[in-house]
Amino acid sequence: MDFGRICTLHFSARLLAFSLLCFAVGANASEGTETHPKTFRLNISPHGYPPYLIVDDDTPSGILWDVMTAITPRLGYQLIPRKIPRKRVDGMLLDGYIDGTLRAIEWTENPEKFLFTHAVVDIEEVLFFEHDSKMDFSHPSDIFGHTIVAHLGYKYPALAPYFEQGKIKRFNVSSDKDLFRYVLLGDRFDAALADRLVGQWFLRNEGLSNRLRPSTGSISQYGYRLMLRKDWTHFAQGFNRELSAMRENGELDAILENYR
Repeated sequence: MDFGRICTLHFSARLLAFSLLCFAVGANASEGTETHPKTFRLNISPHGYPPYLIVDDDTPSGILWDVMTAITPRLGYQLIPRKIPRKRVDGMLLDGYIDGTLRAIEWTENPEKFLFTHAVVDIEEVLFFEHDSKMDFSHPSDIFGHTIVAHLGYKYPALAPYFEQGKIKRFNVSSDKDLFRYVLLGDRFDAALADRLVGQWFLRNEGLSNRLRPSTGSISQYGYRLMLRKDWTHFAQGFNRELSAMRENGELDAILENYR
């Protein structure tokens, strides 16, 4: 056999072996990368929204945090909390600084810009009155001429027309605690507007359950959901699938019971 041809064949064989080795190393490296979870940056806001999101300690907790910590690893993600002021959340979500926030569609300025999952829980907005007050709520006309303490920056679609018309006066505060404390200050404020579970959680933890009571009727009910950018369709589908499984196997009910 020609010596030059032998050298050529030997070189080609070595080149093929080297190429196969590089492919194997690259494949293994790729597989190793895929095993590391991707991150999901969730806005929990500076003050949270207890008992749905509780940020008093270094480690967040709450109903929705527990749901998120259960689902995100199953989808291959590591959950990272971010405390973003409410006014900046939508812009920072669209810009990619965070990947999601928890929100009702009805509370969102431009909901068409975002993608929403199925509702995790239902938010029931009610009024909280002093225990000895004769007031109650079944229709907005029940509170015409009265002053309602509401959360600064929050949208209340069911009452918005009456606030704008001046039929119901709105006094804004920046924290959930102030919602209830202002009602107890005197005759100037007639009721606090809050989610039923949020109010009951706060009153129980502050020892005020005997001072304030929720209204018989509710103002509105909205689904509290995960809000994402529109290109996160695959994640939303996986989230909805895992959430449905948690409902069916009782895992979601067990989380809710921990905060009731």
